[in-house]
Amino acid sequence: MENTSPLISIIIPAKNEGDNVRTTLHSLYSTKSNYSFETIVINDGSTDNCCDFLRTDPKFQVNLIHTSGIGPANARNLGAKNALGDFLFFCDAHLEFEDWWIDHLLEPMITGKTDAITPAIGSINDANFIGYGQTLTSNLRTIWNGKQNECFETAVLPGGCFAIKKTTFFAVGGFETGFNKWGYEDVELSIKLWLFGHSCHVQPNVKILHRFRESHPYEAIYEDFYYNFLRTAFLHFSTSQIQKCKKLVVHGDPEKIEKQLLNTGITKQRESYFQKRKYTADWYFRKFKIHF
Repeated sequence: MENTSPLISIIIPAKNEGDNVRTTLHSLYSTKSNYSFETIVINDGSTDNCCDFLRTDPKFQVNLIHTSGIGPANARNLGAKNALGDFLFFCDAHLEFEDWWIDHLLEPMITGKTDAITPAIGSINDANFIGYGQTLTSNLRTIWNGKQNECFETAVLPGGCFAIKKTTFFAVGGFETGFNKWGYEDVELSIKLWLFGHSCHVQPNVKILHRFRESHPYEAIYEDFYYNFLRTAFLHFSTSQIQKCKKLVVHGDPEKIEKQLLNTGITKQRESYFQKRKYTADWYFRKFKIHF
């Protein structure tokens, strides 16, 4: 007998995905699960008609939301605001799923083992690649964790596929709303979750496949990435750590970015976060042996 509770909301942002939305949904609806779920697709200003089939294809019962290009962080936030489920599954629009993936990701959250969880992520294009959550290098760029046999803690939840308790997501304010369009949104959310006293895990016994691309099907400039990178630092790091981050900016002027950030009211947001958080950035770096 099908278990209809808790309801899962699967949130898929899409921008110029070609046929990927169709193939991802076909895989999603072809897999087995004991849980009911809804699917929310955010068509974030696509110009290639990648979501048009959803208006007429009866196979997919999808809540389709159109936006004008608000970026991946805010597109995911919009999906979450429209979600009816108790658990949010954020998925890229270029994935392949296996049977029972929903059930096996859900179980550690239901039992209270974790607040957010990611599966092992393999590559559609490279059968030899598989990553198990991510951590950060000494210059705060993401690298994949190696395999462990059981569910384990991870510094970073890859944005391509992870699940989180809805209450936890909104308790920390979701994805950062002040980001420019592209970059670092999954890292900032992961850091925020840990600092606010929540936990993030990898379920290595569940694997989804991801289509890794050499370029974005939309404009993605590195100045946006480094703006988001420094915004993360200003929100969560110590003053000395912010100065170290400014030296890591390769594209763009860090002093100019700092002025832009200070004009957004980030100081008040930083103070609010420092009051709410349970741990410091130093604790996070020590916990995951990140030599920063």
